[in-house]
Amino acid sequence: MTATTPTLPPAVRGDTSAPRRDRGRGLRRLVPLLPALVLLALFFAGPMLWSVYTAFTDAALSGSGAVEFVGLANFDRMLHDPAFWNSILLTLIFVVGSAVIGQNTLGLLLALLMRGRNRVTRNVVNGLVLAAWAVPETVAGFCWYAFLHRTGTLNELLQHVGLSQNWLYTAPMVAVIFANVWRGTAFSMLVYDAALSDVPPELMEAASIDGASGWQKLRYVTLPLIRRSIVSNLMLITLQTLAAFGLIFVMTGGGPGNASQTTPLYMYEQSFKFYELSYGTAMALVLLVVGALFSAIYLRLIRLED
Repeated sequence: MTATTPTLPPAVRGDTSAPRRDRGRGLRRLVPLLPALVLLALFFAGPMLWSVYTAFTDAALSGSGAVEFVGLANFDRMLHDPAFWNSILLTLIFVVGSAVIGQNTLGLLLALLMRGRNRVTRNVVNGLVLAAWAVPETVAGFCWYAFLHRTGTLNELLQHVGLSQNWLYTAPMVAVIFANVWRGTAFSMLVYDAALSDVPPELMEAASIDGASGWQKLRYVTLPLIRRSIVSNLMLITLQTLAAFGLIFVMTGGGPGNASQTTPLYMYEQSFKFYELSYGTAMALVLLVVGALFSAIYLRLIRLED
């Protein structure tokens, strides 16, 4: 008797090599992305890993001692540091006041007011708002410092009615919130202008025929239709404002005392003024977690809308 070797049908033989071809095709697609992936690893993942490592050490910018692993000592110090918790509170006030309430509300209001206006009016308003956004953060901070200083432009106008005061000293958080709203509103306005363009005009006409007022059309028609844009805008401006540094640093430097010292400024002070790099890096990780929590909340809201 002779043994015969069974042969697989062509279709079956072809199936065994198909996954290999798919994997090879997928790897080839990654080749054009390699430069970008390398840059991300070099300038994002690398510093991130280094920051995580530094937060668990006693690294400093000065001194000759070797870096030692200290575990959670920096985070334990934060828990008992009143200045840190004060900076967290001021950061939340700054984010809510200038981003969630200020930029978000003013951006939506400007976008609504510009609907139906003639091209000249729209171009003028958009140009003025975008010009504020285009100004570098430090330049904007200096402009507002000069405007609000006790010998600045605002007090020159208010002294005629007896209302002049040192705004940067008596109300530093209000000053930096107003400055950040002025500079950042353009982004929200552009987001809402694009969102309002997608609202079907026939729905607004139907609401008008049914006798709906302007407020009712806004509440029951416009806002529900642009809710995804609202959440997306809130997420983006919250993350931008959470890390704001240059504007506050130029205007108040965190003062007077620590009356406007948000967490980014406190991190800077600990890292580069007192040379406690590890403590400042640990605060940066906490701020990263806070930003991640905000993002998770906003993303959850988007999913709930779906």
